[in-house]
Amino acid sequence: MKRDNINAINAPQPRGGYSQAVSLENFQRLLFVSGQIPMTSDDVLPEGFEAQARQVWLNVDAQLKAAGMTKTNIVKVTTYLVDRNHVLANREIRNDYLGSLAPAMTVVIAGIFDSAWLLEVEVVAAQ
Repeated sequence: MKRDNINAINAPQPRGGYSQAVSLENFQRLLFVSGQIPMTSDDVLPEGFEAQARQVWLNVDAQLKAAGMTKTNIVKVTTYLVDRNHVLANREIRNDYLGSLAPAMTVVIAGIFDSAWLLEVEVVAAQ
C-alpha cells in the first residue's frame, strides 16, 4: 500500500499531529471501526478523562488487532469530545498512541450516547 500525507501549502497547516489529507494507493482493504467507548471488556468505566481516553485507544487497538491490523494502518480518526476543555489532553494521549503517524483527523465537541462517557473515537484503517 502506498500512503501519502497531504498538507496543501495554500490551506491552514495542521496543528497537533495529523494531516489535512491522506492519499492511499494499492490497498487491499478498508476497515471501518465503530466509535470506541471508554469501557473495559468487563464493563468498567475508568474515572477521569485521561483514563477514559487511554481506554478508548486500547479498545481501538483491540479492534485493529482482531482485524489483523495495527495502528500503522489508521488513515482517519474522528474523535467526539463532550467538553472542549479536554482538547489538549485528548491531543496528548492520542499522540502518545499514534506517535508520528499523522492520519487525517476530525475532532467534534458533541453530546455522546452515555453521559458518563467523556469521549468516543472511530477510525478508518487500510491495508
